[in-house]
Amino acid sequence: MKKLLSLLAIFGLLNINNLDALAQDETSSNTEITTDSSAVDSLTTDTVAEAAAPAPIEEISEEVPEAGFHQVLKEKFIEGGAGFMGIVLIALILGLALCIERIIYLNLATTNTDQLLGDIDEALNKGGVEDAKEICRNTPGPVASIFYQGLERSSEGLDMVEKSIVAYGSVQMGRLERNTSWISLFIALAPMLGFMGTVIGMIGAFDAIEANNNISPALVAGGIKVALLTTVFGLIVAMILQVFYNYIIAKIDNLVNSMEDASITLIDILARQEAAKK
Repeated sequence: MKKLLSLLAIFGLLNINNLDALAQDETSSNTEITTDSSAVDSLTTDTVAEAAAPAPIEEISEEVPEAGFHQVLKEKFIEGGAGFMGIVLIALILGLALCIERIIYLNLATTNTDQLLGDIDEALNKGGVEDAKEICRNTPGPVASIFYQGLERSSEGLDMVEKSIVAYGSVQMGRLERNTSWISLFIALAPMLGFMGTVIGMIGAFDAIEANNNISPALVAGGIKVALLTTVFGLIVAMILQVFYNYIIAKIDNLVNSMEDASITLIDILARQEAAKK
């Protein structure tokens, strides 16, 4: 009986040791599995974080092209308001139209006076006054028109020729200067409109201060900005038209000087013709 109990005790101890070993193996296996799952979760979290994280600004940012001069001008024109800015724009368009018309007219009125005087002198020597008048009729420009009027009075003497040239020269000079007064009007009007827009913008700014009972830069910035933009555009229009106006005036002065010199030469040619007849 004692031997049986001893065998049972030994068998029980062996089973307990095996159970402890199995428990330890299962615990270590569970630890390894937990560790592996934690590593997988950590790796998954890092992967998701990297995917969700935004790319570096240097890689995704694209260079924004700078706005051109025309785009900036258009934006500032719109910010200045359609009221006075539109009036300033109309002044610019009308002024430029008149300037272009005058420049074209003055360029067409330009004549090679030396060649014209040479042809008239040759025609007077060969065919007389009628041939010279025909050359003047076929030549465009105010100089040829003045010569024609002088040749019309050549039979009445040099005094009448000179008076006719002076009188008709004044008419031609008036035609050359036509519409220049309107250009000067738009030159003076454009900055005045700009200054008026400035005054109205400042009045609007002070009205906003009075309505809100608060002096704040953000409150008055809009009105002051509109005021300054209208002034700038008015001055730009005046400067553009002033350049064209000065060119036109210089062109007119050049044509008038050419007419005066050519008229004196024509009188000298007619004087020689009369002296040769005597």
